[in-house]
Amino acid sequence: MSLQLPVSTVSMQLTTLLTTIEIAATIAFAMSGLIEATRKKMDIVGVFSVTFVSAFAGGTARDVLLDRRPFFWVENTEYIWLVIAMVLAAPLMLRSRKLGLTDKVMEVADALGLGLFTISGVSVALVAGMPLVVALMLGSITAVFGGVTRDVLCNEIPKVYRDHQPYTLCTLIGGLLFIGLNHFGVSPHLSSLAGICCISGLRLLAVAYGWQIPSWPRDA
Repeated sequence: MSLQLPVSTVSMQLTTLLTTIEIAATIAFAMSGLIEATRKKMDIVGVFSVTFVSAFAGGTARDVLLDRRPFFWVENTEYIWLVIAMVLAAPLMLRSRKLGLTDKVMEVADALGLGLFTISGVSVALVAGMPLVVALMLGSITAVFGGVTRDVLCNEIPKVYRDHQPYTLCTLIGGLLFIGLNHFGVSPHLSSLAGICCISGLRLLAVAYGWQIPSWPRDA
């Protein structure tokens, strides 16, 4: 028998929270895509394509696997206009604020998107009545897929596969924390905040201190 959380713990009161998390995640990953595409000196079509895919690929993969229609960005067309506005405002923003397109800016945006989209994916899966292990996996897929497609479009080996630093592992740890807190009756707002901070914090610490996951098998 599959172990599931009571849907009541993540149901009605999560609607507004999920929307807020989804918007923040979309902005964070859109920013990471925008920065990466600008660093690659793409034209406006390329910048928009990479930004759009970075923002929406993870959530779209989640919705496809859950057979959820319409897709979240189709249901909320404001997200599309938000991405368009970010792309069009990029030259003005970069010129006026002299924002350095550095690896640090990229890592922060990526880490925030990672935490936000993981909790979004886990929450939507739980509301849909998925078993815990499925919800955890969908949270990781939602968080990781946008970054993978961004790197592929930018002609890079996806970061999640190449640098041996914890990435997907961070989403699994934070997702488990979120599920555990919900299971023990912690409010969705507090458990979501804890999960997001755990995932984003772990990822930033991994980058800052160069944490490495050993290759598998070890003697390969």
